Amino acid sequence: MRLATWNVNSVRTRAERIIAFLERSGTDVLAMQETKCKVEQFPFDVFEQAGYEVAVSGLNQWNGVAVASRIGIANVRDGFADQPAFGKPDQEPVVEPRAIGATCGGIDVWSLYVPNGRSLEDPHYQYKLAFLRQLAENGKSWLEKDPQAQIALVGDWNVAPQDTDVWDLEVFEGNLYVTDAERQALQAVVDASFAEVTREHAPDAYTFWDYQRLRFPKNEGMRIDFAHLSPALAERVSGASIDRDERKGKGASDHVPVIIDID
Repeated sequence: MRLATWNVNSVRTRAERIIAFLERSGTDVLAMQETKCKVEQFPFDVFEQAGYEVAVSGLNQWNGVAVASRIGIANVRDGFADQPAFGKPDQEPVVEPRAIGATCGGIDVWSLYVPNGRSLEDPHYQYKLAFLRQLAENGKSWLEKDPQAQIALVGDWNVAPQDTDVWDLEVFEGNLYVTDAERQALQAVVDASFAEVTREHAPDAYTFWDYQRLRFPKNEGMRIDFAHLSPALAERVSGASIDRDERKGKGASDHVPVIIDID
């Protein structure tokens, strides 16, 4: 089974490019983030014509997650238990479409779009930390119930857990992505027994390059897209790669696919 995760930065804008990637790479299951559309706006027909079923979570032109599979989809869950909500001070908090789970080929695949945080002083930063902590709590609970569970937590984590995951640590010092609190919140997922499996096979590689300031040609990138797998599933990983070429050309997302091969 080939599983991939990709922040596509608008599925309607890049539907044809996504399908081309699926066909070229032989991906069986794709977790997508930042689909940026309501459920009824999702281009289901494009995926169905390519042989993929899709589970979607989306409320508006922001956020949004989906799972596309050509090996079946079952047990779809829109968000995880006690997923934190967010809203402006004068608004009712909303559980945003940032997590969707679906069972594909016997594997529980979770497509995750972790909140960015915006700034260290913004309430969105605490929302980000709460999201990661609650995800870790859920992961721990799932494995306590079934230590052999086949679970993949994949997506855009918006955290650079190692100093080498950003092109210049001095640029980020005291800002988002590299703070101790963010790294500790992500580490809680690892401590809940979900191992990150891509770094061993694809070390020293970035997954995101901003559109501004010629970041991609200069290779001024970040590694913020990861795959955290349960112990029983991590044992089945035979390889992983990062498709850097998907950042090239007209109409590219600012993220690239992260691919995991599972025996």
